[in-house]
Amino acid sequence: MRNIRNWTATSVILLFMSATTQAETKTDIPGIGPVGKPVKLFTDFKFTEGPAFDLKGNLYFTDIPDNKIYKVNSKGKLSVFLEPSNHCNGLMLDGENGLLACEMDGRLVSINLKNKKVTPLTSEYQGKRYNAPNDLVIDRSGGIYFTDPHFRSPEPLPQKVVAVYYRSADGKVTRLADDLKAPNGVILSPDEKTLYVIPSMQKEMWAYPVTSPGKIGKGRVFCTLKQAEGYKEPGRGGDGLTVDTKGNLYITTGLGLQVYSPEGKLLGIISVPEKPANVTFGGKDNASLFITARKSLYRIDTKAKGHRFPGKSS
Repeated sequence: MRNIRNWTATSVILLFMSATTQAETKTDIPGIGPVGKPVKLFTDFKFTEGPAFDLKGNLYFTDIPDNKIYKVNSKGKLSVFLEPSNHCNGLMLDGENGLLACEMDGRLVSINLKNKKVTPLTSEYQGKRYNAPNDLVIDRSGGIYFTDPHFRSPEPLPQKVVAVYYRSADGKVTRLADDLKAPNGVILSPDEKTLYVIPSMQKEMWAYPVTSPGKIGKGRVFCTLKQAEGYKEPGRGGDGLTVDTKGNLYITTGLGLQVYSPEGKLLGIISVPEKPANVTFGGKDNASLFITARKSLYRIDTKAKGHRFPGKSS
């Protein structure tokens, strides 16, 4: 099986050890605290994405081109959880017994963790399939915000536009925004009063006030990502992201994880050996960042603790 040869006893220990045991490798980020050195846990994948950590200590992540969802159990054993995955990208646990997944082949689904049964949640909007659902976040009411950009989509775009949608717990789907370039990552603030959307083809990241589940107000530029030297307008955007209990955002970019306060201030950049695609908190005390980065999976210990979604399961 892919990558078993690259999984060492040391990596198993590093996956589940306390985030306070690597002090000699840590540096401080203002407002965040100590951040550890990146540790490579797995490698030799094709393109990793969608990390999601459940309350039992299992880590799930996707390999999009390889059409698989992988699982690392609480003892550090790697296995293929689902194949084929219909090119799943973003994942998130629903707080019960389901793994929510964005299939880039055109659907938002729920996967039963026990029997692996796949249940479609929505596969079309106004009678046409989605372009290629990318990332998602679930709210306290059981509603799901998800992005639908153009990556891996048929041409011409089935929906004609790229957009952000909301699927309510009763199954109703609403299109919320269709004026961003390649909306990719999406997440809520811990109080669920703000929806953040991370486009991939512009440097401005957006925030929307949530007036009630599935209803948003006028968007604003939350922050402008720092750019690598040489990039010109419109700049490079972000990909995935996660949020800690204080509301700080960790956005995956070409420079690493750019960390922003809830006020949109850049606190620092966490370097990753490979360009990161997505990130989630997990591990002991929910105080480690698990980062999918091109062909590998990394862990970085932090003093910060991740916010758990959905809120009803915190």
